[in-house]
Formats: sequence, structure tokens, C-alpha cells
Amino acid sequence: MTVVIDRVSRTEPVAREAPVSAAERVRKKDAGGGLYKPRTPIYPKLVHGKWRAIKWALLIVMLGIYYVTPWIRWDRPGKLPDQAVLVDFAGRRFYFFDIQLWPQEVHFITGLLIIAALGLFLATALFGRLWCGYACPQTVWTDLFIHVERLFEGDRNARMRLDAAPWSLDKAWRKAGKHLTWLAIGFGTGGAWIFYYHDAPSLLRDFWIGQAPATAYIFCFLLTATTYVFAGFMREQVCIYMCPWPRIQGAMLDRHSLQVTYRYDRGEPRGAHKKGQDWAGRGDCIDCRQCIVACPMGIDIRQGPQLECINCALCIDACDEIMVKVGRPKALIAFDTDAAVVEREQGQTPRYRFLRSRTVFYAVALMVVSGLMTFGLMTRPSFELHALRDRNPTFVRLHDGAIRNGYTLKIANRTFAPQTLEVRFDGVAGALVKSPGRPAGQPLVLTAQPNEVTAIRVFVTAAPDQIAQANMPAAFEIRAAGQAVRTKTTFLSGDANP
Repeated sequence: MTVVIDRVSRTEPVAREAPVSAAERVRKKDAGGGLYKPRTPIYPKLVHGKWRAIKWALLIVMLGIYYVTPWIRWDRPGKLPDQAVLVDFAGRRFYFFDIQLWPQEVHFITGLLIIAALGLFLATALFGRLWCGYACPQTVWTDLFIHVERLFEGDRNARMRLDAAPWSLDKAWRKAGKHLTWLAIGFGTGGAWIFYYHDAPSLLRDFWIGQAPATAYIFCFLLTATTYVFAGFMREQVCIYMCPWPRIQGAMLDRHSLQVTYRYDRGEPRGAHKKGQDWAGRGDCIDCRQCIVACPMGIDIRQGPQLECINCALCIDACDEIMVKVGRPKALIAFDTDAAVVEREQGQTPRYRFLRSRTVFYAVALMVVSGLMTFGLMTRPSFELHALRDRNPTFVRLHDGAIRNGYTLKIANRTFAPQTLEVRFDGVAGALVKSPGRPAGQPLVLTAQPNEVTAIRVFVTAAPDQIAQANMPAAFEIRAAGQAVRTKTTFLSGDANP
């Protein structure tokens, strides 16, 4: 038996058997000498309280957003997709309500990922692993699967008895109902995912008649299988062994980070308590272990911060319920900091420091990147212009000595309406700009179709006396709707005019 001495005791230290965490149980080799010990099932008990209610509310909201978003319609002109959020690989576009991103604007996607990472870093430094406990997909779907398990098999004790009982008709239909429901949820998860990459109503029809793209069936199967396996069978193992975030977040936490904390300054020395017994000389923890049986990770929060803890706060609800029954104040387990516990132990008033070097850095970085992203989206032009100069021949000398260069202009119209554009050329004085099939001697005006790239051939002709050097810097410019977009190019003549 391993003996652990309490960090703080009001009287004599109390020796007790150290609880073994879920990770430790899984890491140990079994007695038969096998390489890995099979997973030890965890049967979390249903608790009621503030944090459980918050988890239910967030679960409903986040699952609702996930399943409903592909079905939100957004009116767009012409043949453009009327789906508010769509990753259109075939059309090489990303649509988010009134914003559309083109392939060459991948820097905006990068910026969004950086913002998400910095926001997660800041939230972790301030409030611990709230993402893991409330918003992570693995946590959300596992919570939903455990709820389904309770509906079919009952709460903790009932599930344990059912698993230990021999097979019977009652056990068979409960197990079958649970797994079929899990598969249905997994299929709904995979089905919702593929709707983000195709027009949802069209894909729903094509999916059931076998005319959907092969990728839709493949990814629907993969998401169904992974949801079923990860949330149904692996659960805490995904968080402990597969996910890198528990290890990364350790670098972002310090003694001033709010986390789910056992207030040992108040709870120790712990021990069983009988009704009417005096509380003098002992802590408030009665060692009921309800915090352990409520934990979906199967850990003992009283052992301090642990890699397995996802800060779901269900142990807080479980402990508060016991404190009410024994007539002691709530919040023996609460969101608190290690520094505050030590300060209370020393008779000081806790001070909570939210402004620290790391939180200030994360906040400033988050504001800077968010500002740059917002500025970039607000100021990005509605058009994009590229000029591709002919390479063979690089130029043509006409019979009168004039030099002509050929270009292909590619104009991207990012708006949802046709735009009339005027094309100009700068860099060679008096140069004539002409496009095949259009009258010469007039300003070059064309119509760019909405949400498309329009390609146009252009010839620029310059008189010999206007050519000062063999390689002359130049630029094309398009004007429309009060905007002007330029792109640099060169005008080649082979040699300078003598």
C-alpha cells in the first residue's frame, strides 16, 4: 500500500491509500505479463447542479449549430450556391454568409486558425481547460453517448450490475438499443459533416439514390465510425493518449490560473463523519468519493492538478450536494487557483491576478491578429487583376516600326453582381490598347461576370519614338465602382530606340 501524507493538516497527518487515476490503471501491465492492460470501464454517475446544467445547455447549443448550419439558406444571384456556409472544393470557393474566400486568399483561413489558437491559449491561461470540459467535440459527443447509455441501462450502479450480469433478453435489448442509437448519432454526425462541402438539399437527395460523389459516402462512413468508436468505447483514452492538448496546456497554466480545485486548506484532514459529530479539529471532506464517481475521467480531484482532468466541474456539483446534506458550506471543490488556496491556508485574503505576463501577451496578440484580419476583410478590393505577358513571341515589330506586346488579363470579380470595368495601360506614353473583336481607338471596357475570373486578350502597341529602353516598367489598371486595381508588368521592345 502506498502511503501519501496530506499536504496540509489541521492536526496530525493522515495516512491513506492513494487513489489510482484512470491513466495509471491503463498504463499498468496486467498480471499475465501482457504489453497493455485492457481499458478499465468508467461509470460516471449522473449529478445535478449548476455546472451540469451549463454542460447540458452548451451541448444543445453546439450540437444545434453543427447540425443546423448547413441548412441555413443565403440568397445569392445566378447559379451561385444559396448555402450560407459552404466549402465548395469543386468551385474553389469558401462561402460564409456574405463573405466568400478564393483559393489565393488562404491567408484569411490561416488568420482564422491563428485567432482560434490564441483565443484558446488565453482562455486556458485564465480559466484552465474549459475547451476540454465544455466545447471539445470529443467531450460533447461522449457526454451525449453517456446520456444515451443511461437512458437504456440506468445510472452508474445499474450499468455496473448490467455489465456484470449474464446475458439475457433484457440485457440484449438494452445493449442493442444503446449501440443502434450510438450508430444513428454517428451517422448523423457524418451526414452533417458532408453537407458543409456540398449543397445540402441536393446532396441529401443524391445521397439516398446513390448519385452523390464517392467522397461523400467515404467521409460519411469515416465520421460515423470515428464518432461511434471514440465516443462510445475509447472516451477518456482519446483525451489521455491521442490528444496532444492536455500536454500543451501545461505550458499555459500557472499558479494563478483558475481550475477545478480541491480546497485542501478547508477539506483536510478528511475522514468519515457521522450525523451530530463535532467538526472541530477536522476538515470538511468526509471522504465520500462522490467526486470520483461523478468524474467522466475517473480521477480523484483531491490529488491536485492532473493531466486527465478536463475541468468539466461535475465533481463540484457532486461535492456541493454532499456538503448541503452534511450542513457544511458549498465550494469545497470549486474553480480556484493554487495561489489562492495557499494564501487562505496562510491566513491571507486571496488575490486573483488575471493580468499576468502570459495573459497580456495572448490578449495583445489576439487583438493584433484580429485587427489585421478585420482590416484585411474590410479593405480587400472587390476585384483582382493579373497580367500574363506573351512569352513567344515576346514582342512583334510591325511594318511601320511600332512594337506590339501581347498580354492575357485575368480579372477576378469577387462581387455577386456583373461589373463594367475600364482597362487602362500606363508606362509607355501614347501606347494603344486594343482587344480582338473590340473597336480600336476607344477606351477598353468589358463586363466581368459575378464570382468568376474573366480572361481577355489585350495588345499594346507603342510608336518607335516612345520607346526609351528595351525593358520598360508598365502597369495595367482596372476601374469600376469607385475602385482602382493595378498590377505591374513590362513592355519589351528588344532594344532601345537610337
